[in-house]
Amino acid sequence: MAYYDTINLVSGDDKPELNFTLRDSNTAAAGKTLDEDDATTWAPIDLTSQTVRVYFRALGGDTILDTMTCGKSAPYTSGMCFMQWNATTLDVDAGTYEGEIELEDTSGRKLTIFDKLKFKVRADF
Repeated sequence: MAYYDTINLVSGDDKPELNFTLRDSNTAAAGKTLDEDDATTWAPIDLTSQTVRVYFRALGGDTILDTMTCGKSAPYTSGMCFMQWNATTLDVDAGTYEGEIELEDTSGRKLTIFDKLKFKVRADF
């Protein structure tokens, strides 16, 4: 499984906000030649009619511990969005967790981003 760089967090926190630029690996960005190994050549996904969610669970677990709905940054065609933690999402034991980003359009069709997020949570003092 492919993961983005690990994000370090502290149990009990409810920050930081995470910012994402979602891109389509099958479509070249304007003025670029598509390179499947170079995300900077991928076109941003138009989020205008999309709901973006991040699902959070323990690494290797089956139970979704929380779901965050992301905000979108204008212009929505830029693929930029942000995720704020819910008030109790990080009230978890120290350990490794993962997140999955999913887009859902107004007709209910879904697109899941292939690579996952990885979170390392340490105990608070």
